Amino acid sequence: MWNILATLKPAALADARNAELARAVVAYAMGVSASALAAETRGTPQEALARQVAMYLTHTTFELSLARTARAFGRDRSTVAHACHQIEDRREDPRFDRLLAGLEDMLAASPLPPPVGEAQAHRTPVQPW
Repeated sequence: MWNILATLKPAALADARNAELARAVVAYAMGVSASALAAETRGTPQEALARQVAMYLTHTTFELSLARTARAFGRDRSTVAHACHQIEDRREDPRFDRLLAGLEDMLAASPLPPPVGEAQAHRTPVQPW
């Protein structure tokens, strides 16, 4: 099976992995499917909002430029800019701001992925306990 991530350069691969993590965390927190956030279509209003949140968090938490965030999400830079403006405006709501603060903390605390190209066989597995 062809894997798009295998064709990406190291920086783009790291960006795509960060975007995938943000999509998964946001999908779980907002009660939508991660696949809906990766879809090319807008989906439901709830899915569109969750996608905007994931783009915003990818841009702010992982400190990616709008262009890099756009590439990681398969969207245009202006779409990411619009999403970031929308989410910033929604942060005026204290409940929404608390949700985002929690998601930011969660993503910021996530372990870094192994360096691209590092042999997985040489890594010491992290024990879950």
